[in-house]
Amino acid sequence: MALIWGSSFLFTELSLQLTTFFGVAFWRTFLGGTAMILLGLSLRQAFPKTARQIYHLWIAGLFMSAIPFSLFSFAQQSTTSILAAIIGAATPMFTLLSILVIYKTEKITANILIGLSIGFVGVAITLGAWQGFGDNDPLAILALIFAALSYGIGTPYIRKHVTPMQLPGVTTAAVQVSTSALTLLPLYVLTGPLFVAEPRLETVGALIALGVLGSGFAYRLFHGVIAKAGSATAALVTYTNPVIASIWGVLLLSE
Repeated sequence: MALIWGSSFLFTELSLQLTTFFGVAFWRTFLGGTAMILLGLSLRQAFPKTARQIYHLWIAGLFMSAIPFSLFSFAQQSTTSILAAIIGAATPMFTLLSILVIYKTEKITANILIGLSIGFVGVAITLGAWQGFGDNDPLAILALIFAALSYGIGTPYIRKHVTPMQLPGVTTAAVQVSTSALTLLPLYVLTGPLFVAEPRLETVGALIALGVLGSGFAYRLFHGVIAKAGSATAALVTYTNPVIASIWGVLLLSE
């Protein structure tokens, strides 16, 4: 998950050269959902069937896919992929706050609190928080913060409402991102051109990787980690994203 989601900031940067920010969010959910549906069918795994199950997966998709994917793509139009990954690494703290204030469903141990706190301090040092955000667009910074907040709300929501369904991770991921694609489709179609440039191998490849890996397979893994270790532990993966994003940002994007 760390390698896939850490690389997603690079893939987003390249995908924005092909389509709009809503387009990036739509295509990554559509491609991810399609890949997981095909995998679920080939493995003959059970899909969610009741309206209640689909409703909870749609809500999970809003907070874990539709909203944050749109906000990250919007922000990366004017910020670096590295900065996006660093601010996104605030997700575990928002997850902890959601567990304590909204859900009150999981036991927070001292180890989790210490680990989250150390990680948050590391993120602040990496960001150079005492220096402010430099010349970056304040609206983009707000978008990144709200994207991390959205993940923080959505992760324990999955633990509370989706994990008890005891459905395969492949099919829950399939429905989660597919319903997000349906939600994003009208926004994508009505807000601008479907594509902003001629397709190139690297832009199309980045969008496919962003969808199949970052929005499909990674969420199949994520649902499994939440079920086994809890949402606070699962959210810790975002602490590693800046490491991966920084490597790609420096080597491949000259950031």
